[in-house]
Amino acid sequence: MAVIRPFKCIRPAKDKASDVAALPYDVYSRKEACEEVKDKPLSFLNIDRAETQFGDDVDTYDDRVYAKAKELYESAKENGTFEQEEKVCYFIYELTMDGRTQTGLVACAAIDDYINNVIKKHENTRADKEVDRIRHVDTIGAQTGPIFLAYRANKRISEVIEKVKDGEAFYEFTADDGIKHKAWRIDEDEDISVLQKEFDGIDSIYIADGHHRAASAVKVGLKRRQEHPEYNGTEEFNYFLSVLFPDEELMIMPYNRVVKDLNGLSREEYIKELEKHFEVEKKGETQYAPETKGRIGMYLDGEWYSLKAMDDIMSDDPVEGLDVSMLQSYILSPVLGIDDPRTDERIDFIGGIRGLKELERRCSSDMKVAFAMYSTSIHELFNVSDAGLLMPPKSTWFEPKLRSGLFIHEIE
Repeated sequence: MAVIRPFKCIRPAKDKASDVAALPYDVYSRKEACEEVKDKPLSFLNIDRAETQFGDDVDTYDDRVYAKAKELYESAKENGTFEQEEKVCYFIYELTMDGRTQTGLVACAAIDDYINNVIKKHENTRADKEVDRIRHVDTIGAQTGPIFLAYRANKRISEVIEKVKDGEAFYEFTADDGIKHKAWRIDEDEDISVLQKEFDGIDSIYIADGHHRAASAVKVGLKRRQEHPEYNGTEEFNYFLSVLFPDEELMIMPYNRVVKDLNGLSREEYIKELEKHFEVEKKGETQYAPETKGRIGMYLDGEWYSLKAMDDIMSDDPVEGLDVSMLQSYILSPVLGIDDPRTDERIDFIGGIRGLKELERRCSSDMKVAFAMYSTSIHELFNVSDAGLLMPPKSTWFEPKLRSGLFIHEIE
């Protein structure tokens, strides 16, 4: 059963929250991060990506970068930018984008639940991508970017959250990108007890986004266990910062693909190959985004197409039945020669938030053909995770993104 516990949160002072809150560290290149922190001394990105404090001659993973992150974090606590709660509590974190709201519970999840697969994964992690966050968390002694977790909606949990939301928000601001952020504190003992008890009865929690952050947090926790062989399991390093959302409130956007060439095929030869497994319908210059499962939008040579999968390639398998798997199995690999999308430089991935115009733009610059996907559903994600399987890379794009720096969990 899931251990989801409250904690003594480190958080920005109320009047500084909007200036501190930052998008996740991994949405920026180094150059973009440097531009983002200009004239924003309170932005948490200064701490999350401390290489922004150095010239290009200092490597992103230099020891000095992590030492600077620690220095900036400690300074922010000393000068009053950050404060610590006096008692353990939960927070409610609400995000509103384009009129749609999702509400999560800020809490700490147990690394043992991750290890024992109570917290389920749907994608592999790469050790090289974990190293940076392992060093960052270990050096500053805190988890700063929450893991985006999902659970099947629970009536009693929702009742507690809605009751607390009837009160005045602790934080309320709208970020530069138009996303509205609100937060409430849950510090009543009875409410805390109800939430802990309800999560105790939930046997599966799912990582929606943040697999590498989760893996890194767990590895730091295991490292601390080795350093403290007398640990009893209650220490903060046994838990990691999370925001948990009920499945009914989540929306997954498509993760689209663009490919550099037609693998030596002419346009006519390529279309003929597609027609072996898809009904190909030309849409002309009218943008086409699939509205049902089993359809793919394609943009080629200035025209849009609808690709409807034939019945014989549709599958009930949790992974093979995903539209992104169908694209990989019947177009990308056999026709376009992209066998490993993780490493092939001929393919790129475009988050659905950037829209179809971005696919058209890429095809008029450095790419040849684009694929607009139908969104993977949250229940497809649950099914893959429950089966102990893995999704193809770049299967899901969650919006809005959780901000870093609003809620911090120290592990010392």
